Amino acid sequence: MKQTLQVRLSQHLALTPQLQQSIRLLQLSTLELHQEVEQMLASNPLLETEEEFTVSAPELAANAPAESSAESGNESGAEGGDAPEAPELNAEDFGGTEREDWENGTEGDDFDGIRELPSSSGSGSEDGERESQESAETTLAEHLVQQLAGHHLSAEDRAALHVLIESLNEDGYLEDALEEIAAAFTEDAEELEDLLDRLRIALRLLQSLEPAGIGARDLSECLTLQLRALPKSPCQVIAILICKGHLELLARRDMRRLMSETGADEVLLREAQTLITQLEPKPGRRFAQGAAAAIVPDVIVRKSGREFRVLLNPEVAPKLRINELYANALRATRGGISNSPLGGQLQEARWFIKNIQQRFDTILRVSQAIVERQRGFFTHGELAMKPLVLREIADELGLHESTISRVTTAKYMATSWGTFELKYFFGSGLSTETGGEASSTAVRALIKQFVAAEDIKKPLSDSALAGMLEEQGIQCARRTVAKYREAMKIAPANLRKAL
Repeated sequence: MKQTLQVRLSQHLALTPQLQQSIRLLQLSTLELHQEVEQMLASNPLLETEEEFTVSAPELAANAPAESSAESGNESGAEGGDAPEAPELNAEDFGGTEREDWENGTEGDDFDGIRELPSSSGSGSEDGERESQESAETTLAEHLVQQLAGHHLSAEDRAALHVLIESLNEDGYLEDALEEIAAAFTEDAEELEDLLDRLRIALRLLQSLEPAGIGARDLSECLTLQLRALPKSPCQVIAILICKGHLELLARRDMRRLMSETGADEVLLREAQTLITQLEPKPGRRFAQGAAAAIVPDVIVRKSGREFRVLLNPEVAPKLRINELYANALRATRGGISNSPLGGQLQEARWFIKNIQQRFDTILRVSQAIVERQRGFFTHGELAMKPLVLREIADELGLHESTISRVTTAKYMATSWGTFELKYFFGSGLSTETGGEASSTAVRALIKQFVAAEDIKKPLSDSALAGMLEEQGIQCARRTVAKYREAMKIAPANLRKAL
């Protein structure tokens, strides 16, 4: 094999560390961004928050030499020095005053979405909110253990009960069989049988605790446990009979079979159905919801006259700055910043602040472009939504389509119609009789309206919904209607039919 030397010219894109960080920060959610900021603050001493600086300002002012005469105080106030402004920069006033001005500026717009945002200041209902938060943070296991305080149990029975509590899933169901749980602790046949007896007794005690239905092995047992906790009545007896062996018939709305299997008349069956629908199929759900993170919007849309203003939510934008004390110390060192081991961290802090600012600038630009394209939605609601694809916004702003995708993922916009992910405003279009296009979001809204207004004794089929859309001038196939209906978690016509 003959070896030769060749010279080639080629072009390739090199992603600098700064560009890589910018792309990564852009696709983070608000919660992930705050975690990234906390990590950076912990690892880089040259980066600090403005709150850290403002808290120390009053302390510096308090330690400064006091002027003995009133004239010197007036002079400092006239010159706009740091002394009179320092008390206005403490951490409490910074959050409270800015928040109050922001909310007061939106009172005339009848916009309640902002008031739902978390606030660091406030009074009046503070104690109630704290109690509600504490109760929401209580886990299902802690709630069940607290109820055992009044029970006199042996150490073995209490241990068996704790094993079952730890085996519950987030919905409050016991997924593993008692035999499997016991087999995980012993292989001896005699000990296994004794442990099974203790687990059966512990299970009965567990199922007697609140919330009703806890510790069930399946939906049928969960509903039955809740029904048995209610006062006895003919309706309750029929409901228990249905939950034990005829839930499938109830789901299919097969009234004739239910009447035949239970021996109840139509009126009693309706009462039993109403009773069953009031039960909780997932008794542990309210404890799992306590751990769910609240959605805080990244941008807020306010109506000002006939125009819509898009504002960044000040709650989500971290306020970062360079620690000037360390930066000045670096500049004063021999050789300057470039020769200092902390010089790289100073540059890293500057890049991080710049990339954070660029992230929010991009989010704001994209949000403004969305509002301009979807003015009908902000005025009339989702029925006025227009078809919109990522490429349209990318071409308008001179950005890549993948950048728009990153910006619109896990970023939220607060509007007078609610809080929505930015991706919500994008959707394909369906042809209309006039030659235009209707947004798939608007079509979903129409389907939801038709279903809400239907006769529950004669619910609309997918074909009927497609026909009603065609009457509105929208050409939509039956299978497309079914796809949209399933996406909105609307049951088919046979399951929406009332008994």
